[in-house]
Amino acid sequence: MQALAPWLPILILFVLTTVLAFVVIGLSSLLGPKRGSLRKLMPYESGMNPIGSARQRVPVRFYLVAMIFILFDIEVIFMLPYALIFRELQIFGLVEMGVFIAILFAGYLYALKRGAFRWD
Repeated sequence: MQALAPWLPILILFVLTTVLAFVVIGLSSLLGPKRGSLRKLMPYESGMNPIGSARQRVPVRFYLVAMIFILFDIEVIFMLPYALIFRELQIFGLVEMGVFIAILFAGYLYALKRGAFRWD
């Protein structure tokens, strides 16, 4: 039991957050308004009425755009901490960031070669 003592606060936090989540969801279903209408029960899709089946295939172009978004997102996520402490990292940090930018640039070149930036 002594070995589990350091983990006790984490276990308590996990149990409390799980119980709180279930309590909040239960209270909202009990106390929330229940005035459903045809319009409110209809699936929401960009403010427009759904057209076609929800099971239709998604074009590959969608996934290519998602990859480009991930490239931009990762770039920003890793550049912000670097910008905050770049003076402490000195030349090592500059070289590492150069390698990182080179890898991202290779990803952009791949997307450019695949025609991801053409919006036909």
